[in-house]
Formats: sequence, structure tokens, C-alpha cells
Amino acid sequence: MMKVKVFKIRLPEEFLYKDQKMLDHFLELNEIIKVETAFVNEESYWSVILYFEELKTIKSTVKEPKAVKYSVENDALSFDEEQILNALKYWRSEKAKEQNLPIYFIASNKELMSVAKYKPARKEELLEIKGFGKHKIENYGEEILEILESV
Repeated sequence: MMKVKVFKIRLPEEFLYKDQKMLDHFLELNEIIKVETAFVNEESYWSVILYFEELKTIKSTVKEPKAVKYSVENDALSFDEEQILNALKYWRSEKAKEQNLPIYFIASNKELMSVAKYKPARKEELLEIKGFGKHKIENYGEEILEILESV
């Protein structure tokens, strides 16, 4: 039985984080079949329409560690890390175009910087980075790891 849910992701800072968090939470709990997004100019927000099935039993392919997740603070990046970050940003903008999504749906700058600094080699290590849940890793994990290997 397919269901539909609509999310409103408002752009002003004070809403963006909260709206994004609600969406992320929903994505983790449901099997998403299709996503449609539209930008509503007049009110400046993204409308996200999700077609989904509820997960009766949450089948977990990746176990979420309860530990504190890694996140860069204002650490300066080394030259190598800058190269990785640039490659990740390029990948993110291509991905966003291809999926017709705003770039921050794919990953925030902070998340990409954390990846560049932490240099995960396996999907399990991506889970240790703040902002990377099961959904994001299943969608983009492989590609992110490939970029890290190639830079």
C-alpha cells in the first residue's frame, strides 16, 4: 500500500534545520519509493512530496552507533583535504542537478568537510560522521567512498 506525504522545507535558517531534521527522521523510518520536489517562489520553500511504504519492521542494513558522531568544527583543512572537499562539492552539484534536488538535500558543506577530514574507507565509517544516516549512506555512500579513493 503506497502512501504520500508532503514536507515543506523553508529556507530561512531558523526553520531550515528543524524542517530538514523532520524530513531526515521520516526518511529513516519509511521505505521511499519516489521523491518529487518543487520550489515555491512566492513563499520561498521547497515542497517535497514523498511516495512511500511504511516499514513494518525496520530492517536495518547498517547499525546506527549510539556514540557521538564526528563533525568538523572550525578545523582548517590541509591541501589534500581541500582537494577532496572540492571533488565532493563537484559531485554534490552534479548529483543535485541529476536528481533535481537542492544541494543541501544531498549533503551540507559541513558534512562534506567532515568526510574530507575523517576520510572514511567503509560505509560503516560514514555512519560515524554527523549527518550521515542509513538513508544517505544507502543513496550516496558508494559514490562518496569512490571519490575519496580517487582523489
